[in-house]
Amino acid sequence: MKGKLSKKYSRIRRYTKIRKNISSRRMFRLVVHRTSRHVYAQIIYRDTAKVSVCASTLEFKKLNINDVYTGNKYSAKIIGQLVAQRALKKGIKTVFFDRSGFKYHGRIKELAESARISGLIF
Repeated sequence: MKGKLSKKYSRIRRYTKIRKNISSRRMFRLVVHRTSRHVYAQIIYRDTAKVSVCASTLEFKKLNINDVYTGNKYSAKIIGQLVAQRALKKGIKTVFFDRSGFKYHGRIKELAESARISGLIF
């Protein structure tokens, strides 16, 4: 397959491998999703499948961050810091990083590195 379909199936193949590896452990996982405009991050507990902490670029209006474009590396860095701060407030220190099949590159990488710098361990 060529074009977007092969790109989609490659991502699906990657995230099934990642989730198989994570599913054997009973811990929190930091799930990241990105679109062309926004970046979303959630920390989910495996046993109950409930979201413990979340942050996304949709919150920028509430946080009075108006001058930032939401689909770039800088906004992903802010989201990584927000997720880490909220997780540490709830007592979550160690997580598994679930990048949802996206390549560890660009916005995903910035989010992960800023979460690590802010105190999350993965």
